[in-house]
Amino acid sequence: MDRADVNVAAIDIGSNSIRLLIVTDSGVELLRDATVTGLGRGVDATARFRDDTMDATLDVIRRYSDAIIGYGVSRVGAVATSASRDASNGALLMEAIAEMIGVQPKIIAGDEEAELSFAGATACAVGEPPYLVIDIGGGSTEFAYGNAQPICVDSIDVGSVRVTDRLLPDRPPSAMQRSQVSAYVDAAFSSVRLPGEPRTVIGVAGTFTSLAAISLGLDHYDRDVVHGSTLSRFGIKALITVLSGLTVDETAAIPSLDPARAPVILAGAVIADRATLLTGLENITVSERDLLDGLASSLTLET
Repeated sequence: MDRADVNVAAIDIGSNSIRLLIVTDSGVELLRDATVTGLGRGVDATARFRDDTMDATLDVIRRYSDAIIGYGVSRVGAVATSASRDASNGALLMEAIAEMIGVQPKIIAGDEEAELSFAGATACAVGEPPYLVIDIGGGSTEFAYGNAQPICVDSIDVGSVRVTDRLLPDRPPSAMQRSQVSAYVDAAFSSVRLPGEPRTVIGVAGTFTSLAAISLGLDHYDRDVVHGSTLSRFGIKALITVLSGLTVDETAAIPSLDPARAPVILAGAVIADRATLLTGLENITVSERDLLDGLASSLTLET
C-alpha cells in the first residue's frame, strides 16, 4: 500500500516580503504565496521594526497559519533574514509569529541564507556548473558559488529596502543620488571574492524576478514565463534608466510589477547591475526557485 504524502510548509520572513510554500514530501507544490509588507523599512536607521510593518506581517502570518491548517501540514519551518538580524525588537516579533504557526522562526545568518538560496535555485537549474546564485533581498545580498554544493558564500548588508532608506529619498532621484547609490554598492561589494569564474549565474528573489517581468514586457506577472528567462546587464542598465525617470506612483503603474515593490525596485535594479558586474558574464538566468524552495526541501528530508 502506497503511503500518503506528508505536507510541509516553509515560511520566509524577509526584509521586504513574507512568503509561504506548501509542498508534499514527494515535491508536489500545493501553495505558494508572497506578500510585500516592507518589514525592514526604517530598520537601517532605528534598528527596530515599525509597529505598522509588524502588524502587516502578523496579518500575513495569520493568513498563512490558516492555510497550514487547511492543508493538513505536518511540519513547518520558518526562517527570518536580514532585517530580523538587525532589529532590536525582532525577538518580540518572532515570539508572536511562533504563537500563530506553532514553531519558533529561526533568525538565520547570511551564510545560511546563501546556502538555502543555492540549494533552491540549483535543484533543477538549467546551465552548467559552477553556479553563482545571487539573492538580492530587502536588507542584504547573498552570493553562493559552487557545483552540487556551495563552496563559497558571502552575505553583504546591501539590499533594496536598506539602500532606498539610506540613499534614495527622492523619486525620481537626482543624478547625484544615482551616483551615490552605485558608489555605495560598489564599495560594499568590493570584499566579494569568487573562487573561480561561474559558467551559470542565477538571479533569485523579488528584484530579479520583477526586473525580468518588466524587461519581458508582460502585461501581468507570470511566474512560469519569468522562471528560466534571461536578463542581461545591458537590459538591467536600460531598466535603471527608465525607472530613474519615474515617480513611485508611476513605477507602481507598471503592469507586471507588484505595486508594493515600487518604492524599492530602483535600488534593487542598481544592486542587480553592480552584482552582475562581479560575475564577468553578461547574462544571468532568472529563477523563481530560491531560499524558500531550499527550506522546503530541507523539511521534506526530515519527514
